[in-house]
Amino acid sequence: MSGSLGTLWGVGLGPGDSELVTVKAARVIGEADVVAYHCAQHGNSIALGVAQPYLRDGQTREELRYPVTTETTDHPGGYRGALDDFYTVAAERLAVHLRAGRSVALLAEGDPLFYSSFMHMHKRLVAEFPVEIIPGVTSPSASVAAVGLPWVEADETTTVLPGTLPRDELVRRLVDADAVAIMKLGRTFATVREALEIAGVADRAWYVERASTDRQRVLPVSEVDADSVPYFSMVVVPGPLNAVTSAPAAEPRSESDRVGEVVVVGLGPGAGRWTTPEVSAELARATDLVGYTTYLRRVTPTPSQRVHASDNKVESERACMALDLAARGARVAVVSSGDPGVFAMASAVVEMSADPVWSHVPVRVVPGVTAANAVAAAVGAPLGHDFAVVSLSDRLKPWETIAARVRAALAADLVLAVYNPGSRDRTWQVEALRDMVVESVGADRVIVLGRDVGGPTESTTITTAGDLDPAVVDMRTLLIIGSSTTQVVQRSAGTAVFTSRRYGDRPEGPAAGV
Repeated sequence: MSGSLGTLWGVGLGPGDSELVTVKAARVIGEADVVAYHCAQHGNSIALGVAQPYLRDGQTREELRYPVTTETTDHPGGYRGALDDFYTVAAERLAVHLRAGRSVALLAEGDPLFYSSFMHMHKRLVAEFPVEIIPGVTSPSASVAAVGLPWVEADETTTVLPGTLPRDELVRRLVDADAVAIMKLGRTFATVREALEIAGVADRAWYVERASTDRQRVLPVSEVDADSVPYFSMVVVPGPLNAVTSAPAAEPRSESDRVGEVVVVGLGPGAGRWTTPEVSAELARATDLVGYTTYLRRVTPTPSQRVHASDNKVESERACMALDLAARGARVAVVSSGDPGVFAMASAVVEMSADPVWSHVPVRVVPGVTAANAVAAAVGAPLGHDFAVVSLSDRLKPWETIAARVRAALAADLVLAVYNPGSRDRTWQVEALRDMVVESVGADRVIVLGRDVGGPTESTTITTAGDLDPAVVDMRTLLIIGSSTTQVVQRSAGTAVFTSRRYGDRPEGPAAGV
């Protein structure tokens, strides 16, 4: 590279305290021919203020003033287009100095390659000019120091998140993380705090404002006025090994007053991606996990969590155990597959909680994706119109009741989702169901079989009542029996099933309403 070109220095200034500028950064700032800095429309530059002690007389200043600081703009390319144009023009201004052989120190708050504007200059100039980068103390490091608690220890991991992420995405990442720093607050703070609460980590989260400066503030997240949060603020969540609650201390309670809670959650039908962020958060917060052994295998407990696995035929006993643990102060997650309120543990827990022994224990139910919804989605939209849901298990109710409900649903022309169709101990019910369908609505009625949908052996079959082979149906299979308006369409992209929302000659939409 030609020696006549100047060097671009990306100078990390640290989080705001001029004394946290590194020795090398201070030297380069003082020696540079040109000192460049970004600033908002008002013209004030925090970066220039931090570098002030190291500037010298005679240096050229290049002020790079942002055209916008919010996403409100009439630029044809929107906010991103406006900034892209700005960075291109700003880079060319610096290139003029560099081509003339002048060294340029571009100031960057924190670290130049960590959520910094410097990186946009770097991308545009590094191919033509020599570039040197001086790392700086990051704002997460300064914020952790302000809190005064160890951030990560041993095998814990650190996650840095922008507060601009959608709430549910923040929750998902918070649940999966140990120690966390959340940047870019300001107007995003209310959403961030809500995500912290859903993820169950709000009580160990700290708010740090203008870390390392004389205007620094450190508060529990719960005490922050969301309307007063500036952009230069951060939330810090220390890892579990060093977590200290940021919530105000409660009055000590006697052992007899110490009550936890039971939260009944649904993992979804099989795929981890179908476990909602809210369910993941409840699992992370729990001290005890209670459930059927097969479902608990889908949950990875933390070293501190106690796991209480049991057989699938002891729902009432399992509910009583969960309530008893909570009555003694535990935060219990009762784990179901699919949705906990659909042929699962929610009804057993709520029923047992009516007993006076446990009536004081808080009980919540957190929904999950149902197996019926998952199977329907796998083949199209067979549940697009009115439908009923029936369990074919006669372990808790007589077969006569099941048969009467199936016939009633068929007579009402409802789509019918059938849970628990067969098992090693129940081998004749599916055949009896098939015969009822053929007898009631004909052999050509559409039937969908979904087995292990969302799991590693997922399969779906589209058939008819007349062609249904009961031998292929087991406990992991869900059946959807179509109505008279359920159709199978052959498409070049694959076969699909749907139940039309139109019924007879009635139009779709508000005109067909109640």
